[in-house]
Amino acid sequence: MQDSLVVDKLNAAFPGAIEAASNFRGEQTLFINKNQVKNVCQFLKEDQELRYNFLSDICADDLLPESPRFAVNYHLYSLPNKHRLRLRVLVEDPAKGPETVADIWAIGSWLEMEVWDLMGVRFAGNGSLRRLFMPEDWQGHPLQKDYPLGYEEVQFSFNREEIDAKKPYAQD
Repeated sequence: MQDSLVVDKLNAAFPGAIEAASNFRGEQTLFINKNQVKNVCQFLKEDQELRYNFLSDICADDLLPESPRFAVNYHLYSLPNKHRLRLRVLVEDPAKGPETVADIWAIGSWLEMEVWDLMGVRFAGNGSLRRLFMPEDWQGHPLQKDYPLGYEEVQFSFNREEIDAKKPYAQD
């Protein structure tokens, strides 16, 4: 399948939805308008020629200090055509993320929970966002670049005695 076929079909169906396109080492990435991502995903799955029927992953990048700050990436695969496609959606406010794709691909709900748990990007319409990796009472999202690092200094051979002196060892 040619990369231009995907772009041509999307431009015809959703004029202005593609904000930019990139092809690096055979990997096609389309920057999609946040308000159009759900419609684009539905189209890519249902189009009889394209058939992107497998959502392999959703992940996010924190682009701090750039603006918009976050980028949500949808990794799609067409099993019949053996073709990969990445959709990238830029998000400024993590509380106002893209619309959920859970009703297009069932796995979308879990992948969106993972992105929310670790990066803090909410997906509109996903009513089951909850912690997957972090404890329920955890504050913040640890993959954000401004998330505070841990307080414990890492122990190496050159600072072993100094770190050992700070550790609370059990007393007999």
